[in-house]
Amino acid sequence: MANSTTNQNSGKRKSTPSAKEALITSEIRYRRLFESAKDGILILDAETGMIVDVNPFLIELLGYSKESFIEKTIWEIGFLKDIIDNKEKFLELQQKKYVRYEDLPLETADGRRIHVEFVSNVYLSDSQKVIQCNIRDITERKLSEATIINGKNMLRTLIDNLPAMIYIKDIECRKVIANITDIKNIGYQNEEEILGKTDIELFPGDIGQRGYADDQKVINLGIAINNRVEDFYNSEGKRSWISTTKIPLRNNEGEITGLVGIGYDITESKKIEEELTYAKEKAEESDRLKSAFLANMSHEIRTPMNGILGFTNLLQDPELTGEEQQEYIGIIQKSGDRMLNTVNDIINISKIEAGQTTVFVSEFNIDEQLKTIYSFFKPETDKKGIQFILKNSLTEQDDVIESDKEKLDSILTNLVKNAIKFCDKGKIEFGCFKKERGLQFYVKDSGIGIPLNRQQAIFERFIQADIDDKNALQGSGLGLAIAKAYTKMLGGKIWVESAEGQGSTFFFNIAYKSNKVHR
Repeated sequence: MANSTTNQNSGKRKSTPSAKEALITSEIRYRRLFESAKDGILILDAETGMIVDVNPFLIELLGYSKESFIEKTIWEIGFLKDIIDNKEKFLELQQKKYVRYEDLPLETADGRRIHVEFVSNVYLSDSQKVIQCNIRDITERKLSEATIINGKNMLRTLIDNLPAMIYIKDIECRKVIANITDIKNIGYQNEEEILGKTDIELFPGDIGQRGYADDQKVINLGIAINNRVEDFYNSEGKRSWISTTKIPLRNNEGEITGLVGIGYDITESKKIEEELTYAKEKAEESDRLKSAFLANMSHEIRTPMNGILGFTNLLQDPELTGEEQQEYIGIIQKSGDRMLNTVNDIINISKIEAGQTTVFVSEFNIDEQLKTIYSFFKPETDKKGIQFILKNSLTEQDDVIESDKEKLDSILTNLVKNAIKFCDKGKIEFGCFKKERGLQFYVKDSGIGIPLNRQQAIFERFIQADIDDKNALQGSGLGLAIAKAYTKMLGGKIWVESAEGQGSTFFFNIAYKSNKVHR
């Protein structure tokens, strides 16, 4: 029995704690958490706003004594004025069970500014309605965020002020970043117009397809494109030359997430390169043509000179008949004329290139000049069996003009001589008619014609010596170059219409002053 009584008494001693004991235990636990919390805690009376408690962390964080807090209202605390600057703000804390301010500045006792996250909750404590304010220091986080933002701004400022085109595309080849130079090069005004678009959407035709294919190659295969030169047309159709580099963009795991592109506008350097290449080709061509010209001149001067010397020696034969003497004298005269024409052409082109040729304006009758040229060449065309035709469409009132007669005569003479040289049958027609702003002349033949790829070249110096035709060896190759220069001096231009095997028609026009007088 004694043992049984003892056991019953022992069970009674293990009864559960009283409500008061539990409350004390809870308060002790809360106090420990309050004192050791790594966030600042303020306890306010919800009715008056009076601070009733503050934890050690907040005291240390702000550097104020505990006495600076206790029994003061929240709006009396100087460092809290940025948070609670009037009683209406406190009313917000009273009326809401939960209030959160993500970023509020505080001032510490030593004058530093820190950033905190402010969260308040309303609850009952010992039948007293209180507001618990949790204050977390986020200064370092804000500094990190500011550093990141500043870094992004600095990077953006840098790429926007670089002369290179810089852009980033995502895994779908869509632009996500484009600097100012790239935007302008494409032909747009702002970045929003091109973001989210692929090259196919930004550029029509082959250029867009080519750019998109390159992007896919870089992203899908991880193969970079370095300094590739390509022609480019922007949204306005303006052509340029771009040196492009595209590099795969990878994340921390090495996975490709897009690409970075860099482009340089090399249009000016490309133009210079093309000009240098063209100049080199022209210099080589000029050197070749000069060599051909000198060889032709050697032939052109030596041939008539041999004729003059040879037949001069033959004239010394006392047994020559009168008929033979006249034949030899005629050959000597033709050889002399041929050599004189060659020398005159060389002198004329030299004066033109030296800028020593001037225009001498005088009054003359264009109809009379055309008839003189006709009479001069008629025997030669008759000898070759070519029909020679003159057509003058000018009225008597327009026949008398003011221009450089000698240069006009030189142009017409060169054109008619060429027509006779390259025409063995058929006809040659030349003439003049009035145009709105001047006179237009023409010389038309039914000769061998001129290939299309030579129709511009024939007006250049020495070019005739380069033509693969036996007739080309009979002349200096300077006649058309002189005609072109003289036409320009007279305020006009010269051109040819021709088809190979179907003859040629040379046209030129001149500016003039008509005196409109009756003959």
